[in-house]
Amino acid sequence: METQSLTRLIAEISADLGNPSLLFQLLALLTCFSLAWLMSRSIQRFFATVDHTSGVLKIGVESFSRVLWPLLALVFLFIAKLVIGKFQHTGLLKLFFPILSSFALIRFSFYVFRRAFVRDGTVGNALLIFEKVFAGLVWLGLVLHFTGMWEEIFVALEEVVLPLGKSKVSLLAILQGIASVALTVVLALWLSAMIEARLMLIPSMHSSLKVVLSRLGRAIFILIAILVSLSLVGIDLTVLSVFGGALGVGLGLGLQRITSSYVSGFIILFDRSLSIGDMITVDKFSGRVTQINTRYTVLKGLDGVESIIPNEMLVSNPVQNLSLTDRSVVVTTDFTVAYDTDLDGLLPALIEAVKQVPRVSPTITPSAYLVRFGADGFEIRVGFWIDDPENGRTNITSEVNRTIWSLLQERGVQLPFPQREVRVFQVPAKP
Repeated sequence: METQSLTRLIAEISADLGNPSLLFQLLALLTCFSLAWLMSRSIQRFFATVDHTSGVLKIGVESFSRVLWPLLALVFLFIAKLVIGKFQHTGLLKLFFPILSSFALIRFSFYVFRRAFVRDGTVGNALLIFEKVFAGLVWLGLVLHFTGMWEEIFVALEEVVLPLGKSKVSLLAILQGIASVALTVVLALWLSAMIEARLMLIPSMHSSLKVVLSRLGRAIFILIAILVSLSLVGIDLTVLSVFGGALGVGLGLGLQRITSSYVSGFIILFDRSLSIGDMITVDKFSGRVTQINTRYTVLKGLDGVESIIPNEMLVSNPVQNLSLTDRSVVVTTDFTVAYDTDLDGLLPALIEAVKQVPRVSPTITPSAYLVRFGADGFEIRVGFWIDDPENGRTNITSEVNRTIWSLLQERGVQLPFPQREVRVFQVPAKP
């Protein structure tokens, strides 16, 4: 874009006042805005008909819909400026071109930010505040562009020199380095988020493999972004070898447990021993796996309490996985009946009654056994299977016990219990 001062643009527009050329420019602006609006509406209607199963993908589509109008208007305005510029002045178009470019930059940056940093489908307050600050900086840059103060600011920043060791670096170079690193990292996160969204839509791929590929892709993209940004700034990448050696020593001495957890995280994801949604028990913690991160795994217990388990514990300790290859889990309940009970009629009736309880697996028949001859009566054990252990076992056990109790009452079966005889002796009075 050709840079011109605000005074020159205003003078050019003032010269076109009363001239039909200004009317043609206004008409071109209205045409560009209208075409951009109609085309963006059509594309938005198309996106609205697509089913978005991912909340992050939905946020990305909604954010990109807001980018369509300024980008399309900018394209149409650029074409109009090239065509009309061959026949007359285009001062008004030149005035709107940087304004519309800034607006398009803000909208596109918002789209990139939300695709890169929104993970759970909701936009946080911190991101909203950052977007407002970014928009303010862009509009401030536009004002500096119109007033022609960009060059003065660049010269002033170049003159401020800060000593860094034996060398001196200007403040402008430091700011450019920070900006390049931030820009490349955000672009890397954006690309990794796009790849992750695509991976999650593949139904034939295992969930652990999806997580592994997305995490590896994000790490690789961030590493490449940092290396590219440092090379753009002019930093010699060979100096990083010293830093890499120091980092390796630090990891080997002081960060053994943390490094072990990170390595264990990738082992868990690669060998597929755990998946999101599995019911596991490790040490004294049990619950459903809700997150598998590179350093820790989150277990949500049936009481709603979330436990953060280091991945090292999941690799080095025995883990009970209730849903590794088969989600079916057996549950048993014991009770005692009197010795005069008709077991030949009771045991089949128990099996039929337990079959009718919701959540009891219809594919595996319940069982009822005479376990032993107890001191008070026959000890009976009823076993049944459930296919959804993540919904709890205490509640289904309670439902089965209530069903058994109703059946015992209907059949007049007695449940013996120990009885104690208490005798009260009168102490004779002392003479």
